[in-house]
Amino acid sequence: MGCSGFTCSKHCLCALNILYVMVSLLMIGIAAWGKWFGLVSSFQVVGGIIAVGVFLFFVAGAGLMGAMKHHQVLLFFYMIVLFMVFIVQFSVSSACLAINREQQDQLLEVGWNNSRSTQRDVEKSLNCCGFRQLEPNRTCDAACFPNHSCLPCAEKIQEHAGEVLRFVGGIGLFFSFTEILGVWLTYHYRNQKDPRANPSAFL
Repeated sequence: MGCSGFTCSKHCLCALNILYVMVSLLMIGIAAWGKWFGLVSSFQVVGGIIAVGVFLFFVAGAGLMGAMKHHQVLLFFYMIVLFMVFIVQFSVSSACLAINREQQDQLLEVGWNNSRSTQRDVEKSLNCCGFRQLEPNRTCDAACFPNHSCLPCAEKIQEHAGEVLRFVGGIGLFFSFTEILGVWLTYHYRNQKDPRANPSAFL
């Protein structure tokens, strides 16, 4: 049977969802590891990554179960959810790749001002203090602080922010195309007959 057949479509859809399950478990594991070893102290960041990982795990689980059982309802909802995820992820990835330096600076400053724990993490890891300048009467966890030799964090963040955005945008685009592939496979698979079933029945 060619790759357009029922069995090949089923195996491709199962393989795609096993990949998603592995990615979701990796996301959850990395977030928990970072929190456990104190690499990231922000609960919002860790919680957000874990929430995305859990969501992806359940979506992939539904897709895997639907593919294994050729379950029409599960496959339909899986296809709809995956298409919505594709739209969001494609939009965010495109924005990451298209953002200019001025917009990047504005987003960085907003993110910096929203979380004290994130500020402490960045200051400690990049050995800097404050975003553009250190506020009076404020302490800093950076190793350079006792010597009063710290540079503002904005300069160091901006050195890496562009590369990070391009990397995140590229990875996001890659996975968004696997998602639209999953939507197409699911649609194709739903409209195929199971050769093991009654030939006169259309499942």
